[in-house]
Amino acid sequence: QVQLVESGGGLVQAGGSLRLSCAASGRSFSAYGTGWFRQAPGKEREFVAAITWSDSTKYADSVKGRFTISRDSAKNTVYLQMNSLKPDDTAVYFCAADGVPLRGVQVMAVEFDYWGQGTRVTVSS
Repeated sequence: QVQLVESGGGLVQAGGSLRLSCAASGRSFSAYGTGWFRQAPGKEREFVAAITWSDSTKYADSVKGRFTISRDSAKNTVYLQMNSLKPDDTAVYFCAADGVPLRGVQVMAVEFDYWGQGTRVTVSS
């Protein structure tokens, strides 16, 4: 049973930073990709960033240059460092894990088999 637990969300002022963590249990991240998605009130879930088993990364245009996805295989944890936060970044952020090993980067939510419960990020202006 794969479980993902996000943490690190909170309230921050515009221009500030937060680091989200996604800890996995039940399976190693080492051969699988992981992604971050977010969902703002009244909006659909959208792709934020992803990292593959080989550490290739991809970002949504809206966060490129401000957010960085990384992983620590020893801790089986994936991170999302968020800098220069904007009010538009306010959302619930979800971690997701690919169920297929050794794939290229995925950006569609349907490609991810496992999801965390989400962590809320609120950016005040």
